[in-house]
Amino acid sequence: MAEEVKLLTTWSSPFALRVVWALKLKGVQFDSIEEDLSNKSPLLLQYNPVHKKIPVLVHNGKPISESLVILEYVDETWRQYPLLPDGPYDRARAHFWAKFSDDKVSPSIWGVFIKQGKEREEAFDQIFENLKFLEEELKGKRFFGGEKIGFADLALGWIAERVCVLEEIIGVKIVEEEKFPLVSAWMQEFVKVPIIKESLPPHEKLVTKIRGIREKFLGAA
Repeated sequence: MAEEVKLLTTWSSPFALRVVWALKLKGVQFDSIEEDLSNKSPLLLQYNPVHKKIPVLVHNGKPISESLVILEYVDETWRQYPLLPDGPYDRARAHFWAKFSDDKVSPSIWGVFIKQGKEREEAFDQIFENLKFLEEELKGKRFFGGEKIGFADLALGWIAERVCVLEEIIGVKIVEEEKFPLVSAWMQEFVKVPIIKESLPPHEKLVTKIRGIREKFLGAA
């Protein structure tokens, strides 16, 4: 019996992109189901009743939610192109940087985007501190996974995909090449990989959407 693989997603979600990238790197065929998060479908509410969010991977009728959890499930289910390294220490490190992405990097970059004044300055300080850690981790590496894209790269990949959009909207450089040459080189290398590049959202459409989100946040502040 053929496998059934579906992904509940939205075109602009960086979290859903992680899963898209992972499935494509592994050569897994899947059906993409576009969700309208302002009018959530019964299917989404059925498959993710706890968080009611995307992405949700549905494999042979069984739903898995939360992007990092899905990445691990994908890696354990389809063994071709391993995302996680073999050794327990290296696997733990990959998980650490994935968590660092969501717990530290994302809030600081989002803070610069939606905050003003002193709060924005503080967010910039946090970004620089976080980027220093990533710069150190990339020493001697092409990707966080070594010579090929791995679990941590997919978790952090939104930086390479999304930061240029945020920079264009706010008119400020977030990742400066002179200060963070290794992070900058990684960002360029990551989005040049054909499977990554072909899955990126349309740039102008994304700029328009995210600019609207920023205006709503600043208008409500």
